[in-house]
Amino acid sequence: MVSTVTDSVTTRRSGLREATRRAVRAEISNAAMALFMEHGFEETTVEQVAAAVGMSGRSVFRYFATKEDIVVGAIEQVGHDLAAELRSRPSGEPAWEALRRAFDEPLRALENDGGIALARSTLLATTPSLRAAQQQKHAQWNDLLAPALTGRLTGPETSREYRAHAMVAAALACLDTAVDQWTKSEGRQSLDELLDTAIAAVTGGG
Repeated sequence: MVSTVTDSVTTRRSGLREATRRAVRAEISNAAMALFMEHGFEETTVEQVAAAVGMSGRSVFRYFATKEDIVVGAIEQVGHDLAAELRSRPSGEPAWEALRRAFDEPLRALENDGGIALARSTLLATTPSLRAAQQQKHAQWNDLLAPALTGRLTGPETSREYRAHAMVAAALACLDTAVDQWTKSEGRQSLDELLDTAIAAVTGGG
């Protein structure tokens, strides 16, 4: 009984610590985005970001590994969410359809995020170091998504794994293209329609 109670308390404390960490990360990220959009990413220092939230530059690096990570850090969690959504799709759903539908929630989140998502996308599109960091995160997405897709593929078993990686890479390229176009349109075009059009172009559907 004592062990059960202790484990429960430990779990609650761990959950509170994680929630606090997420809240601090969000506060730093929001303050940084305001500075980056006003002054530019390269021109803004980590010390300026730290001052905006009342902490030291060293403390900022307790929450983000790099300056670029302040902008793209959340992308890693999106990859885990995408993989979970892909695994939850109906077993009989074709691979491309399941992969496309896994993107539904992230696309809604982008379009419903007001101007923040658009500002972040604009920053990513115009800052080479951030673009490179984003591509590194997408490489991690591929490693997360491909195993969830492999079981849906038919044909020779020996080629299913690398075919899954190729499909995910193509889907992510389509996503990047759709988001780029959405950003250029200043959010006026539908992300869903843009992604559907891009995927159709590479799968022979349009």
